[in-house]
Amino acid sequence: MNNEALMLEGLNQDFGRLGKAVEMLKHSLQRCNKIGIKPNYSLEELDQFESLTSRFARTSDIYTHKIMRGVILILREEANTFIDRANLFEKLEISNAEDLKLIRDLRNEISHEYRVDDITEIFEAVVEYCDKLIEVIQRTKAYLEKKKCYPYLTNKDVSLFTPRGVRNKLVELESYVM
Repeated sequence: MNNEALMLEGLNQDFGRLGKAVEMLKHSLQRCNKIGIKPNYSLEELDQFESLTSRFARTSDIYTHKIMRGVILILREEANTFIDRANLFEKLEISNAEDLKLIRDLRNEISHEYRVDDITEIFEAVVEYCDKLIEVIQRTKAYLEKKKCYPYLTNKDVSLFTPRGVRNKLVELESYVM
């Protein structure tokens, strides 16, 4: 298997992980949207929002650390820092660089608990940026399909962002690689 095939295989596996993370993120977002943003939460509601923030951080990590880097490798571009990657994705018309930076900053706030004094602000920001993160992920997938950089993803396929789609893609990849 050549180097490009290995990169594509790695990116496909990362998209599989990302698809699972997105599915869990959507599930938590749906539950938290039913609760709504308010000044005080019950312990159960706090638990659901904590799950959402954790899943947001995990999903954004997979996207920013694995997917963005994988895309840049496949495109043979040079982007060593996160800001370089965000600017390149804006240039490629995949996403707005500022949105990517805000998603990354929010992830850092969640992971390092910078704003513990008003957790409601974090919850509100996560609810707002979940949709932006999911949209960026979908635009990345569409970009790869359009550029034909990623042969494992086609418009005819079952959506990658469903559990069945992820399983189908992984089974398909295993049979392709074998």
